Amino acid sequence: MKRPVVGITCYVEQARFGVWDVPAALAPLTYIRAVEAAGGRPLLVPPSVEGVDETLDALDAIVFGGGADLQPSLYGAEADENMTQFRPDRDAGETLLLEGAMTRHLPVLAVCRGMQLLNVVRGGDLIPHLDDVTDGAEHKAAPGRFATHVVAVSPKSKLASIVGTNATIASHHHQAPGRLGTGLEPVAWAPDGIVEGIEDPSGPFTIGVLGHPEEGEDRALFEALVAAARNGES
Repeated sequence: MKRPVVGITCYVEQARFGVWDVPAALAPLTYIRAVEAAGGRPLLVPPSVEGVDETLDALDAIVFGGGADLQPSLYGAEADENMTQFRPDRDAGETLLLEGAMTRHLPVLAVCRGMQLLNVVRGGDLIPHLDDVTDGAEHKAAPGRFATHVVAVSPKSKLASIVGTNATIASHHHQAPGRLGTGLEPVAWAPDGIVEGIEDPSGPFTIGVLGHPEEGEDRALFEALVAAARNGES
């Protein structure tokens, strides 16, 4: 059986390997292995505003991965010293990819930053700093380390049909959805009430999660994404 091609958005970062220290397109290997284990064929998609339609032509589904904060101007806020370094190239390229994927009804799994992008592209906004509204400790352990916590999932949601109504997630974020975008519904919550999962119920597969399902051994979300791609769902 032909493996569905699953795009994975990636970063451009300075990277050292061998004798080189150069800008490189990269993504955590955990995303790639998760797609492979779920039966998909991963294809890395570097940030670019060029050739978006051609890229989407090659994909059966797409994962929008984690990374730097979105530029606050995208949701009507102002930057401050607590925000991480922005990646305007990712913001621009991934916005076009997401808009195109939704137009084409491609299955979309939006992870952490990707979930925030999904909400903003749909017209929602973000809580810029969780520390302003909650303790925040359970959402972010330390630089380079994930925290873990349980989320409650709406039993009637698509997400619950995949991961159940209670799930333990790997977490590393300091922002979260505020006002939800058009057509999106909240479907998962942290114990402090922060929205941890959103989805578009009008289509079979448009799901955003703040946690990192690529970490750990549970591949349920990636298996569901690949199944949706194989079945031509969106």
